[in-house]
Amino acid sequence: MSENQKSVDRRAFLSFSARAAMAAASLATAPASFAQQAASAQPRVLRVGNQKGYLNLLKGRGTLEKRLAPLGVSVTWTEFTAGPVQLEALNVGSIDFGDVGEAPPIFAQAAGAPLAYVAATPTRPQSEAVLVPAQSPVKTVADLKGKRVALNKGSNVHYFLVKLLAQHGLQYKDINVVFLPPADARAAFERGSIDAWVIWDPFFAAAQKTLNARIVADASGVVGNRAYYFSSQNYVAKNADVIRIVIDEIRAVDQWGKQNPDALASELAKLWGLPKPVVDLAVSRQVFGTEAITREIIGEQQQIANTFLDLGLLPKQVDVAKAAPPGLA
Repeated sequence: MSENQKSVDRRAFLSFSARAAMAAASLATAPASFAQQAASAQPRVLRVGNQKGYLNLLKGRGTLEKRLAPLGVSVTWTEFTAGPVQLEALNVGSIDFGDVGEAPPIFAQAAGAPLAYVAATPTRPQSEAVLVPAQSPVKTVADLKGKRVALNKGSNVHYFLVKLLAQHGLQYKDINVVFLPPADARAAFERGSIDAWVIWDPFFAAAQKTLNARIVADASGVVGNRAYYFSSQNYVAKNADVIRIVIDEIRAVDQWGKQNPDALASELAKLWGLPKPVVDLAVSRQVFGTEAITREIIGEQQQIANTFLDLGLLPKQVDVAKAAPPGLA
């Protein structure tokens, strides 16, 4: 990685920290009545930060509110566009619970967020891949050497690409990485200004269905590609009963989706604003389930953190175990 790239990554990290510090300062100067209400913890509140996915489905059903009402717990919902923004909100105390991919929690922990992993999905390696245009001369991973490869910086596919290259005898520096968010990467892919795109569902499925994109390799046998549900350490310590109910309700939605994939795809198509055939393909690659955090899962996250540190994407070593729940299996 060039010194310029490292400088950009450090600035991105410092920007995260600065935004969190400003928000924290704002909270610190809130009226005394606000602090008194928070301290009294009556009534209790669960503030959920949700993306357009399973938590949105849970919100629409209203079952979480019904389960928590007897405990005197109300629920608020705030929608976010991506995991890193959710975790910034957690860092400044604006939300208590959310869902996120593998990589953003590591950057949040490096920035000092009081993160607590509370549950995980099973591995879903088939839902992310390296794509090329149908007529591209790139046929194998080895053919990526010297090519322009787009991805979302610091995301789960970033880690996937590093591991995929190593598995095929290439180094990260052997390709020309172009950092682009999904919408910009898709546009670049259509224009032909990049040679390959590393992306996840449903963007992956949309590229296959609407751009005739071809898969060079998915993450099978390379990385796990889990998602995580998170809270703050303080909230978990004081509201373990609430967290248990939330995870229980997520499992119920997950089980429903497994038994009703067509209905699930219909609901997600509306949420995502995508044609149902695209979502059908993404759902066909979904691995259903909600799992407890284990030592093995924390070890997987530590490997990702170590890889990002080696690439110069993190300013310091992250000890993922500090965000683990007590009494790991």
